[in-house]
Amino acid sequence: MIRLFSTIVLLTASLASLSGQEVWSLQRCVQYALDNNLQIQQAEVTARNAELDVSFNQFSRLPNLSASVSGGYQFGRTIDPTTNAFNNTSIGFNSFQLSAGATVFSGGRINNSIKQSQFSQRAARLDAQDTRQTIALSVATTFLNVLLAEEQLANAQTQLQLSRQQLERTNRLIAAGSLPANNRLDLEAQVARNEQLVVEGQNSVDMAYLNLKQLMQLDPQQAIRIDRPDLAVNDADLLQQFEVETVYNAALQNQPSVEAAQLRYASAEAGEKVAQAGYYPTLNVFGSLSSNYSSVSRDISNPNTDNAQLVESSPTPVNINGEPATVTFFQIEGITYPTTPYFDQINENFGQSLGVSLSIPIYSNHRNNISMERARLNTLSAQVQSQQVQDQLKADVQQAVTAFRAARNSYLAAQRSLESAQAAFDDAQRRFDLGAIGSFEYNDSVDNLDLARVEMTRAKYQFLFNLKVVEFYLGQPLQF
Repeated sequence: MIRLFSTIVLLTASLASLSGQEVWSLQRCVQYALDNNLQIQQAEVTARNAELDVSFNQFSRLPNLSASVSGGYQFGRTIDPTTNAFNNTSIGFNSFQLSAGATVFSGGRINNSIKQSQFSQRAARLDAQDTRQTIALSVATTFLNVLLAEEQLANAQTQLQLSRQQLERTNRLIAAGSLPANNRLDLEAQVARNEQLVVEGQNSVDMAYLNLKQLMQLDPQQAIRIDRPDLAVNDADLLQQFEVETVYNAALQNQPSVEAAQLRYASAEAGEKVAQAGYYPTLNVFGSLSSNYSSVSRDISNPNTDNAQLVESSPTPVNINGEPATVTFFQIEGITYPTTPYFDQINENFGQSLGVSLSIPIYSNHRNNISMERARLNTLSAQVQSQQVQDQLKADVQQAVTAFRAARNSYLAAQRSLESAQAAFDDAQRRFDLGAIGSFEYNDSVDNLDLARVEMTRAKYQFLFNLKVVEFYLGQPLQF
């Protein structure tokens, strides 16, 4: 994570007072970014999808239940759905079915799918947490960059005011005849340089605020100013002796990315067991309830004989035992059968079924073998990625501790340099006031002091930033 912030210019803490603008503290900026940043929102969506995967696999344990209803009208030569007999009349039909099924054994596929999705869900939730921490640290860094820009602007404005005062004093001395006229030239050049620094400083402030607003997803047109925390380097901070192994061991326990990578490895291992289930038989149970209706179904148990009559056929000659005879047939005509009532048909045609099915994989075109090999490769990839995360974390911790030590040395060196530059300036100020040196030598001492102050400010906040990064890996809250 150090790589993310190593290129960001750091830091100082002074805030110009701007009336009519809303004051934002570091905590408010961080919270606003956490609530509105799109990266965090995307990470939360991913985590929610992972939770749905868990629910989907858990519900796979439950039986499935479905119902179907159909109805229509058949024309021409059709099959009566209630008798399966051909019929040349138009038929109105209606059918109902309720079916259920459940998996009794699937080689552990369902249980291991649940475990796999649970590991992935926990990893996704940790990814969201890691994103939140990264955004929070980015906001803190950008917040401090605003402070740096405002401090540089304030310093430039102060130096511009001092150089103008010095120019006015020199002009009065020239007017009084105490100094030659060319003494004002270097001071006028100094005023011009300071005016340029003020313009550049204001540009830096505007850009720093824009970067902060963009990171927070805040409207760039909204006017804000940030609150200045009380930042100082104390002796206890300078005496800190961080050891790489100590910081690394702490980071292993508190960095979400480490645990997330380990959970993905566990998820991949569960995925192997899911793939292995493809080699095992699958046992299912099923059952159904059904019934149907047909408009041509007749109730043969309740004939209508109101119009029935006995009809005699014409005599038919036959030979019985060598003797000629005639046979007459009689049949009853005019009998009709009523349509079976709707609910009577539903009741009479009500059927049930219950059974089991066993599916045994014998040859699947190497699908199971390929799935198993792919699962093994996924596990190997997850294992390598987990180790990469730990190695990268160790490298980041090493860089953080090394950068902290270097920043401490730079701060101490800048402190000594500022003390020397201040002493040299005080001496030059006295001699310039006495007329012992010209404006060129005086401006040179001013430039040296300004440079020493700038370097001191940079070194101070670079040290504080590196200190906070190490504390971040130690699991301490991000506070200034």
